[in-house]
Amino acid sequence: MDIFERIKKDAGGPIGQYQKLSHGYFSFPKLEGPIAPHMKFRGKEVLTWSLNNYLGLAAHPEVMAADAEAAKEYGMAYPMGARMMSGQTVWHEKLERELAAFVGKEDAFLLNFGYQGMFSIIDTLISRKDVIVYDSEAHACIIDGLLLHKAKGGKRFVYPHNNMENLRTQLERATKLAKENGGGVMVITEGVFGMKGDLGKLDEIVAMKKDFDFRLLVDDAHGFGTMGKRGSGTGEHFGVEDGVDVHFSTFAKSMAGIGAFVASDKEIVNFLRYNMRSQTYAKSLPMPMVKGALKRLEILQNHPELKDNLWTIVRALQSGFKENGFDIGVTQSPVTPVYMKGSVEEATNLVVDLRENHGLFCSIVTYPVIPRGELILRIIPTAVHTLDDVKYTIECFKACRTKMDNGDYNKPMPDMADK
Repeated sequence: MDIFERIKKDAGGPIGQYQKLSHGYFSFPKLEGPIAPHMKFRGKEVLTWSLNNYLGLAAHPEVMAADAEAAKEYGMAYPMGARMMSGQTVWHEKLERELAAFVGKEDAFLLNFGYQGMFSIIDTLISRKDVIVYDSEAHACIIDGLLLHKAKGGKRFVYPHNNMENLRTQLERATKLAKENGGGVMVITEGVFGMKGDLGKLDEIVAMKKDFDFRLLVDDAHGFGTMGKRGSGTGEHFGVEDGVDVHFSTFAKSMAGIGAFVASDKEIVNFLRYNMRSQTYAKSLPMPMVKGALKRLEILQNHPELKDNLWTIVRALQSGFKENGFDIGVTQSPVTPVYMKGSVEEATNLVVDLRENHGLFCSIVTYPVIPRGELILRIIPTAVHTLDDVKYTIECFKACRTKMDNGDYNKPMPDMADK
């Protein structure tokens, strides 16, 4: 069959099949105006809970000034070329030093993107002789890294989400296989799981190093800036920074920017610098992103009140949901999932009601991402939300739950796609 004919027949895949009804509304929506709790959606103001702007840095005046000043001085092109060839600057080096110091590692390496960076780290560090053990709810960037490992002939074992007893079993299997292959073992998990909001059990995983010989790679995208006394991440939260061998995080969450970094021992980071193909053959991060990241990191470290404000909103929101009978699962982080039951059609009508009649914008997760009949309304609080925002949101959810219970949303899916 012709490739294009197959694609057209497939109707867009499991999610893309809904594009004719949802494009521009449920998928690829356009939030407009300054990044803030209140933005514009289709010309109407909405209270938005869907942006990972945890510390409110996206529209912070000092951040915006640093971005603008760097763009005016350097433009978006400088430095030209890949880091290894012609794209190195003192500012890139300075940012790496400061990131490494903040997360308690010897060195760090800047990456252009988080998703690309994570699967490239796996591809670069892990040989086909090595064995990977990973959490079943690992992010897609980790899963894609595992696919690259598999393509090289590498082996991997998965343990049920946060099941430490089973992890021990998989480590026994992995250790035996790695010994036979002449390789090593890498455990991969997340600091904060972005869907459920619970934490990877880093303290228990690190404790297993007494019984097994392995290295630990942690994707702390949602933990950096939000977890730990200083905000350096989930490793700090558990007091096991030294037990995390490779720390990865992205700038797309608390840092409200573009880019990422990996931090570890100096020799390991240098190995990545010289062997990570996605960076060797990619243009260096432009100067506005680098100097902007330095300003963001400075504010993150020197203004702990931002994290305090975030957690004030988190506690109010999560306690408000629980006190009113909503199921928010096992979250231990700012990520706040609200679990409900219903069909895709009911989920669609619920979201339309929230956005059109209540002026409230949040993300929804439904089948085929999660099992049929289950819904997750995913709320991301930030330091710049207010307690009034929280109170209003709880009341909106209560009103919508009543409609859901009464069957008011059990009607055909509306066509909300851009015309």
